[in-house]
Amino acid sequence: MTNLSNSSTNQSLFGTDSPVALITGSGVARVGRCIAERFRDAGFRVVLHAHKSVEIAEKLVSEWQRDGQASSLVVGDVSDEDQVRKWREEIAHRYGRLDVLVNSAAIWEPISLEQATAADFKHFFNVNALGTALTNQNFGLMMTQQRYGGAIVNIGDWSTIRPYRDFAHYFPSKASVVSITQSMAVELATRNPKVRVNAVLPGPVLLAEEVSEPRRQKIIHESLLQREGTPEDVASAAFFLATSPFITGACLPVDGGRTIYAGPSADPIAHPRVGD
Repeated sequence: MTNLSNSSTNQSLFGTDSPVALITGSGVARVGRCIAERFRDAGFRVVLHAHKSVEIAEKLVSEWQRDGQASSLVVGDVSDEDQVRKWREEIAHRYGRLDVLVNSAAIWEPISLEQATAADFKHFFNVNALGTALTNQNFGLMMTQQRYGGAIVNIGDWSTIRPYRDFAHYFPSKASVVSITQSMAVELATRNPKVRVNAVLPGPVLLAEEVSEPRRQKIIHESLLQREGTPEDVASAAFFLATSPFITGACLPVDGGRTIYAGPSADPIAHPRVGD
């Protein structure tokens, strides 16, 4: 339920006690779901999104509605332009507004360079890059028509600047999120200066189940903060960016320091000493 602090903040930023947030990729209990819960707890009416996990998302919406939380669900592929336009129409009809969009929908799967096909590259670009661009475009333009504007938070990936093997099809698609974020920040704010676009660059968060314990410990050891990230870490960062009215075009690493730290196994002498 909305407490007095949330109500005051929501009124200040969005002109209403109960703003509306759409969180893509929020059906299953992963990062998107955690982000949705963070906004729900701050008094937002939350629109969940699912593509393949529709049944799970429908059950969650029913549970939230029974608890008195205003929520709903949109279904489909974020890279389908007609589908995204339909969501915009549905949300406009049901709520009359959209105050926050968080793009958490994404796909991630290792494929060796030898096995990657053109279809793989296209599929990852469609979901991770095109899907982000289409939702930014449609809901961002919707926000430009609102007195209080709105906020968009895209989810990228810290490791696009330090890529590793078997993800040559994935990293370019996620690296596009940075450019989309910065471009949309300019496009939308020049139409309405109360529309902001930022990104969270998380990792490592929710390591795959097949990651061995020795490898998990190595990943942790190579983080300055000596732990894995959590969905809550990402949710807190997304909420911060969505509710910070003087930040736009920012891409915030939430990675325990991995962007700036190569790990203890790296050679600390990057350049020869003078005279060597």
